[in-house]
Amino acid sequence: MRSKHQESFLIKNCLRAWAGLFLGSMLMAQAPESSGQELRLDLIKLPPGFHISIYARGVPGARSLTLGSNGTLFVGSRGEGAVYAVLDRDGDQKGEEVLTLASGLNTPNGVAFREGDLYVAETHRVWRYDNIESHLRSPSQPVLIKDNLPKDRRHSWRFIAFGPDGWLYIPVGAPCNACRPEDERYASLLRMRPDGTGMEVFARGIRNTVGFDWHPETREIWFTDNGRDWLGDDGPPDELNHATRAGLHFGFPYCHGGDLPDPEFGQLRSCAEFTPPARKLGPHVAAIGMRFYTGSMFPEEYRNQILIAEHGSWNRTEPLGYRISLVRLEKGQVTGYEVFAEGWLQGGQPWGRPVDVLIMPDGALLVSDNQAGAIYRIFYEP
Repeated sequence: MRSKHQESFLIKNCLRAWAGLFLGSMLMAQAPESSGQELRLDLIKLPPGFHISIYARGVPGARSLTLGSNGTLFVGSRGEGAVYAVLDRDGDQKGEEVLTLASGLNTPNGVAFREGDLYVAETHRVWRYDNIESHLRSPSQPVLIKDNLPKDRRHSWRFIAFGPDGWLYIPVGAPCNACRPEDERYASLLRMRPDGTGMEVFARGIRNTVGFDWHPETREIWFTDNGRDWLGDDGPPDELNHATRAGLHFGFPYCHGGDLPDPEFGQLRSCAEFTPPARKLGPHVAAIGMRFYTGSMFPEEYRNQILIAEHGSWNRTEPLGYRISLVRLEKGQVTGYEVFAEGWLQGGQPWGRPVDVLIMPDGALLVSDNQAGAIYRIFYEP
């Protein structure tokens, strides 16, 4: 039996959810996945010595990024249902050609490259395109690796990457704003062998991660997590989490940000039971793509630090995010959280939305922008 307080909360939450769905659809109508709008790179603010340029245009809905062994940039999308290959054949640090490798897919956000093969994650399945860089203009028929992932549309765009252990990591977000689904795969980070066998839950209590990377020295995984909605403009925070081993639980749906009990589920379990975030990020900034900086172009102070693409809030009174943030680490502990690049938000309206970041062989940082359908290159040249 539910108490009157619980019933009141559920009614309010339902009304908020309906309002959120309406507002979200309005925002999507105003800011499509890709547009031909002007790219105002002159508005982007960066630390001294850093510069930004256009790496590629005409990449509709550009989201997750991965790099092939021959320099091909592979790009996943969401609403477009397509996977692209961006080619820089003359080595001028600009992608002069964009090829569509696949289309008509179900939210193919996640892309990963391993031993010549491209892995693509749809909502409910994972494909492998063998020897892809030898068949960019006529890809061979893909091999189905996994086809029984949850099909829910809520938080269904998956980021994938291979870990140092050789396993493919793939998240399954919660099918809700806040709930307790029976299927243990929801609100978790899964991993499986490259052939799709041995799938297991690596970590739990993760509302929705769309970006993760492994520390280049410790080989431990760090990941972003999007906090729940409708608890106010200033909470809960998005999270940067750190899993030192398999089997950890990060709190969802019982606890948010390490110390904020959920109004509906918080009474069931204590926040003290869970692994707290390594760092609380901005509230509703939609922190998604992240990478450790392992290049040699940037100053030494950026080495092995974390760069995060904050896609931007959609239901906050005053928009927040729409930027690249920097999380500073020292001896495995977070010591700072600051803005690295901003300017995609002007007058409360975004002209671009960063999604993912990728370190290139020369040390430059690529940034995907799904709203502008573009890839940017941030480089250091004092």
